[in-house]
Amino acid sequence: MNAALIKALALGAVAGTVAGLFGVGGGVIVVPGLVLWMALSQREASGTSTATIVASSAAAMLAFGIGGSVDWQAAGFILIGSVVGAWGGAWIAERVNERLLAITFAAVLAVAGIRMMI
Repeated sequence: MNAALIKALALGAVAGTVAGLFGVGGGVIVVPGLVLWMALSQREASGTSTATIVASSAAAMLAFGIGGSVDWQAAGFILIGSVVGAWGGAWIAERVNERLLAITFAAVLAVAGIRMMI
């Protein structure tokens, strides 16, 4: 196995574990990992992370669903908004300056982290 494959597998394992524990992983773990550890651009990292979310979310949804920990009505409504928002966000991300995209991503993570601590 080459180093990039090992890094990708390790990053996926960490992200999957964090996603299963806390409901986050793709954006919080995978995007910084792809940028800082695997040298992808911010835009490539966002797209790559998004491409992995469906399978990892399905696995976690199955486990939480079996455990009775999913509010299916809320999930359905959030899904509708998420599909529209994700399409729009990806459209914007393809057109905005990549440095601005990275700075905005870092700011969102920082604000979320601070809000969760207080």
